[in-house]
Amino acid sequence: MSEAENVDVLFMARAIELAREAERAGEVPVGALVVKDGIVIAEGWNRPISTHDPSAHAEMIAMRAAAQALENYRLLDTTLYVTLEPCAMCAGAMVHARVKRLVYAATDPRAGAAGSVFNIVQHSALNHRLDIVPGVLADECSALLRSFFMSRR
Repeated sequence: MSEAENVDVLFMARAIELAREAERAGEVPVGALVVKDGIVIAEGWNRPISTHDPSAHAEMIAMRAAAQALENYRLLDTTLYVTLEPCAMCAGAMVHARVKRLVYAATDPRAGAAGSVFNIVQHSALNHRLDIVPGVLADECSALLRSFFMSRR
């Protein structure tokens, strides 16, 4: 495994910890973090249920916090790590924020917008495209999501 792959695994492991925070709060277990220059500048986990906010996805919370930390709505030269492939809303926000790189774990075959159903983050009609690294710790994140939804049935 290359050094870059090792770094991605380490940051995704932190995203999984954040997903577990969401699960403890009764939310769908998705965690996200934004990294710039090798440093975590923001974190988030799913909160739409507890905040009564349909936009409170892990990625959105992490990007909002990163924008505050950088004092800029442009998240240039950042990497966003997330345990589940982003939806169209989150993918669109990443494009607008100019996130450089997206690393995600589990694919979302129903609503994924980074290649599974749509590919908003690399769409040729848009003025910014992200580099994508899919599948980092995918099995662990998929199992976490499966377990969560099975416990709800």
